[in-house]
Order: sequence, then structure tokens, then C-alpha cells
Amino acid sequence: MALISKKKELYRINNQLRKYLIKYNREYPMTISYEDLHRYENAINLYDKNGKDTLWQTVYYSPNDQQEVYEALKRIYADLKTDGNEDVIKHLVIDRVDFCTYGNTFPFRVRIVNEVNDNFDYFYIKQADASRVYGLELEHILSPNRINYVTYGNTLVEEHIAGVPGDVFLNQEDLESIEAPIRLAKEFVKFNERCLVQLLGDMHSANYVIITTPDFEEIYYRIRPIDFDQQCYEGKKSVYLPQYFKQNNPLIDLGMKYMTSESMHQYQIEERSMIASRLKSESQRVYDLMEVMAKDEIAPFENVKQLRKELSNHYKDNRFLQCETMGQIVWHSLELVRKH
Repeated sequence: MALISKKKELYRINNQLRKYLIKYNREYPMTISYEDLHRYENAINLYDKNGKDTLWQTVYYSPNDQQEVYEALKRIYADLKTDGNEDVIKHLVIDRVDFCTYGNTFPFRVRIVNEVNDNFDYFYIKQADASRVYGLELEHILSPNRINYVTYGNTLVEEHIAGVPGDVFLNQEDLESIEAPIRLAKEFVKFNERCLVQLLGDMHSANYVIITTPDFEEIYYRIRPIDFDQQCYEGKKSVYLPQYFKQNNPLIDLGMKYMTSESMHQYQIEERSMIASRLKSESQRVYDLMEVMAKDEIAPFENVKQLRKELSNHYKDNRFLQCETMGQIVWHSLELVRKH
């Protein structure tokens, strides 16, 4: 079973990473920061439709502050969704701002509503953490998913990733009764492989969503991570393999029932081939990112030493032992995929 050692510290975005974010249009000036959102006057616990405490609090600002805060949040949404085109926010209103009382980044969640059709969306404002930014960027480049996020100073803004939370989906009474369970088992194998390649850790069922897409004859599944706090931080290899988290056992059981070891190996090879293709198409961007990441200190050196040793044993490749940072370990992991 994979275990997270202790709460991870935040790592500031350094000048080199900031230049990368500016180059690839991830950096936007904001008139409000994460710290500013803490100026709320009151907060009440937020309960779900079943009366269960969500561990989020809805926050309220003074009448003098509220209009300024809400207008700034709408402009941030425009930066996030439309490259700063504020025409889209004319009919939008901020419906609610919630504060999370747990987690590493203690995020704010903003609910924004279109007054014309009552459609709503969410986005998140968090403390900027370099390792989280690396995780978002690697997911954007290497996975089949695209992620919108922007930064400014010590503030990180992320879009909401829609889907059924993994823990909710897997807690169904009869998981095997879902349509095309083998497709879900296959997707989990590929998800497991992506996490190991890019070294995204802590993917227990509460940290990803499951998306179902109906086709004219079939149902397709996609597993998308929603938490990037544990991007290449821990020293244990098992943390980067979702298969070792007990919360994911229902998916493991599906795989054992519907797949052979040969088919699992085939899907692992397929996923690595897809990652290699993405590396080739985004070669300059990956190189720019790795140049920055390889020099950045985003984990204790004891973790680096442990992970490089475990990956050296896993891949039978002693070149991992020469890595001095987590970024160098990720870079070598990607090189292995690219060359094979």
C-alpha cells in the first residue's frame, strides 16, 4: 500500500519557471491575489444535498469589498477561459465563494453563473506551488487532457475539471454492473502508466474524476487527475502507482477479472507510445520545461535519493542514480519513453 509520509511544503515559483510561464501564456496580471480573498468577514459551513459537511466554508465579504472582489474574480475567469477577452463576462455573476479547510494549498472555489441561461461553472484560486505547476504542465503536455490554469505572483488559478469523483464512482454497490467494465479497467492501466512516467503521486480515488462518454455503440471512460500536490515529491515509487492505493481496489478487481497480464502489458506499451508521440510533437516545450525543472529544488534530497534508487531498480537503469533533483529524474523517465 502506498503511504504519503507527511504534509508537503509549498515551493515558490522561481524566476526561471516564471519566464517559462510567461513564454507559454500561463502568466496574467491579476487585480486580486490569493491573500486578498482572505479578507472575508464571515464564513459558514457548506453542506451537501444530503446534509453532510463538505469541509468547505462559504465566505462572505463586506459590502464595501464584495463588488471589487467579485469584479476581479470575473476578470480572472476571462483570463482563464478566453485569453483575457472580457466580453464573455458581461452576463456572468459570482454566485458563491467557498474556502477549503483542509489540503496543502487551502484553495478558494468560485462558483460563477451565466444569468442568461443559469449555466454555472467553477474555478479555483490557490497558493502558487512550483511542484503543482510542474504537475499541471506535464499533465497538459503528456496526457490526452488539456488543462487551463494561470498564475500571477503567489497566486494560482485552475479551471474546474468536471467528472464523477473517483471515490463516489467506485462506491457504487455493484461496480461490475456498469456498461463496458473492461474499458474502465483498460483506462486504469493506462492512467497508472501515465502517473509513473510523469511521476504524479497520491492518485487515490478522491484525487481523480471518472468521465464517461457515450458512443453510438459503446461507453468510453477517461480518468483525469484533479490534484497535483504530489508531483515528484515523495521518495517511494509506490506513491506514483495508483494500483497501490487501497481506495483503488475496485478497479484492480475489475482488471484481474477482465484482463490477462499480456493484455495489461499491451496497454502499458500503447500508453507509452502515445506519450512518446506527444513528447515528439511538443519537443521544444518539453525541453524548455525540463531545463527549468531539472535545476529546481522541489523536494527534500532524501526523497530524491530514495526515488532514484527505487526507479533504478525498477527500470534496471543505473543512470537514474546520477540524478540530483526530482526534475532530473522526471527528465530521464521521459527520455526512456522517448527512446523506446
